[in-house]
Amino acid sequence: MAISEKQRALILRQFAACAAVVALAAMLAGCSNEQNKKGNTMSAPREKHNDAAKQTHELALTDANFDTEASKGVMLVDFWAPWCSPCLMQGPIVEKVAAVMAGQVKVGKCNVDEAPNTSERFGIRSIPTLIILKDNQEVERFVGVQREAELVSALKKHIK
Repeated sequence: MAISEKQRALILRQFAACAAVVALAAMLAGCSNEQNKKGNTMSAPREKHNDAAKQTHELALTDANFDTEASKGVMLVDFWAPWCSPCLMQGPIVEKVAAVMAGQVKVGKCNVDEAPNTSERFGIRSIPTLIILKDNQEVERFVGVQREAELVSALKKHIK
């Protein structure tokens, strides 16, 4: 798939913006760690966004298992990447949504770098992107970091 020079320039600008955010987050994380050593209660930054899929009600989605997991019912899918700082901010929010909505909807995380076919199929151009599916059909989409209350409210609209 060939991309135009305009698309290439846009991708490079987005990459540069993400790199700047990651650098800022790394700097702030260093400050947080120093404060933690001094006894403050500030929590350390999340190391790995995908660890939550193993520890909570969230599913780790891949190109291989996506259709099976999303085939029935309502599901919230978090399209993310480990190098994306806003995605790392969204992660704990999605974890809370998964806990609140456990037993009512599925919540899954799809790493766009590890599931390129699924990401392309849903036209993911910016991350984080959160999509609500009903029986594997998109019913609602959010781009950027979203609040827990907004996601829970949207999910409740789509439950039978």
